[in-house]
Amino acid sequence: MTQTKHKSNTFGDTKYTLSIQVSLNGLSFCTVNSDNEIITIEQDDFGIHLSPEQVLEKIKYNFDHNTDLRHNFDVVEVIYQNDLYTCVPKALFNSESLKDYLKHSIKVLENDFIAYDELDQHEIVTVYIPYTNINNFFFETFGSFTYKHASTILIDSVLSKEKNSETTRVFAHMNSKTFDLVVTNKGKLLLSNSYIYETSEDFLYYVMFAAEQLRLNPEEFKLVFLGNISKNSSCYTIAHKYIRHVDFGNRNNNTKFSEALPPIDDHQHFVLLNHF
Repeated sequence: MTQTKHKSNTFGDTKYTLSIQVSLNGLSFCTVNSDNEIITIEQDDFGIHLSPEQVLEKIKYNFDHNTDLRHNFDVVEVIYQNDLYTCVPKALFNSESLKDYLKHSIKVLENDFIAYDELDQHEIVTVYIPYTNINNFFFETFGSFTYKHASTILIDSVLSKEKNSETTRVFAHMNSKTFDLVVTNKGKLLLSNSYIYETSEDFLYYVMFAAEQLRLNPEEFKLVFLGNISKNSSCYTIAHKYIRHVDFGNRNNNTKFSEALPPIDDHQHFVLLNHF
């Protein structure tokens, strides 16, 4: 297990917002003060995939032992990062058919709770399965909280940025063991999917396969990296060998950071920070 922590010592008697991103291979969270300033960013990479029950134990451990999580949070937001989702055009969406949207791509159990997020600006609905045991923990701990799927924030951010674009772009949002692929053409969503990868060759295979299915030319489209990646990454290196145009993306908003925090690249913590 590896854990990174960036912290400002500017806590005082004020109100805080907690945002926590939950996946089966890691946790990320940030705290924001009443001036909408990021004062803490932390990431806990498990190194392996855990079960939802094991992830809940990790969350409980953090709340028991991390002093940054012992404040009286005014707002708590949970972001679920998993592949248990699909996107539905709003014109075709029916809230009575949630299971039908998911059953063709993932295994849906009889007692699974299914939720959805509406992206009204883009006429898209994200249908997904959150982790009920983790939802119950946050409800019992805080009484009230909000939650979204990570793809909702990612797609909304990408489409808002690309609304006036005339080109095709492939966005790869990287995590330690998974990545999300979002493909746009002239500001419209062509594809959104998530993949588990072990090696950079796995990553390249999925990107090139998606490009082939969408009839995209690797000499022409632009691959944009977001999330947990740097120029030293083997995924970045191998992408450069086979795709002509490769770059890093950036957040859409003017996020304020405490001066005590170290510099954070614009493409890092993309989902966690881009929903403010």
